[in-house]
Amino acid sequence: MATSIDVSVIAPPAYLDAFVAQEPASVHHVAAQRVLSDAAYRAFFHREAQRGAEIIVDNGVFDLGHALPAADLVAAARAVEAREIILPDVMRDGAATVKASDAAAREILDLSDEFRLCVVLHAADDREWLRCYDHFASSDYVRAIALPASRRPAPEDQLCRTRWTATRYLEDRGMVEDRIVYRLLGLGRTGHLELVEQREHEWIASVDGAAPVILGAMGIAMLPDGPYEKPPTPRIENLGPIPEQRFDLIRHNIAVVRQAAGSSVRIPEAVG
Repeated sequence: MATSIDVSVIAPPAYLDAFVAQEPASVHHVAAQRVLSDAAYRAFFHREAQRGAEIIVDNGVFDLGHALPAADLVAAARAVEAREIILPDVMRDGAATVKASDAAAREILDLSDEFRLCVVLHAADDREWLRCYDHFASSDYVRAIALPASRRPAPEDQLCRTRWTATRYLEDRGMVEDRIVYRLLGLGRTGHLELVEQREHEWIASVDGAAPVILGAMGIAMLPDGPYEKPPTPRIENLGPIPEQRFDLIRHNIAVVRQAAGSSVRIPEAVG
């Protein structure tokens, strides 16, 4: 089993010091549009980068419905000393994802080659999933591949719908590329419990997620051994003010996720 998977906690900008700060600094997923528009957000992650964190800049598709232009992504990445940019993707559409990622990569590389470029693997069915993976794994510009969370119940043998099936498939068939960094995007329908299984794959580098913060803010504890049942939740940007009496529960949830991931990283305020 892998020693650990790094966990990047996603929280509203007002709570970065309370829940997102890391000791030691490891990996952070950051929103490009917030980097460009929020000076405090930008300063926080710049400090984390200077402390040694690997900063990964997301392109804005999930939050905005469209990706930021290449020039803005490069500007955001430079502002926080990022090492990686996540390229645009199209949910459940492998062909459109390939087209969007290829185009964005060309535009970014025309401006700079200083960042690792990460693609997100999407597909409508397993045949398309394999075509999408083969395209990206053989593309010179791809240096990282992110696997999105499995969010809805689906047949466990579907590569395009069940992430732990996909990672096992890649390993069993020797399809993991040494030159590529592999990441998990978000916690899926089994939440942190999936991470215990994913730690069997030593090539998975990180996972990001807002669930421990959102659930804790709603008064819901994540249990180390499960079960994991996630009710309908607001998006992180719609969470609103978090009562201080929920802070300990949120930190508990974050610790549960990191324990499942085998990570020894702590929130500085919680150390000791």
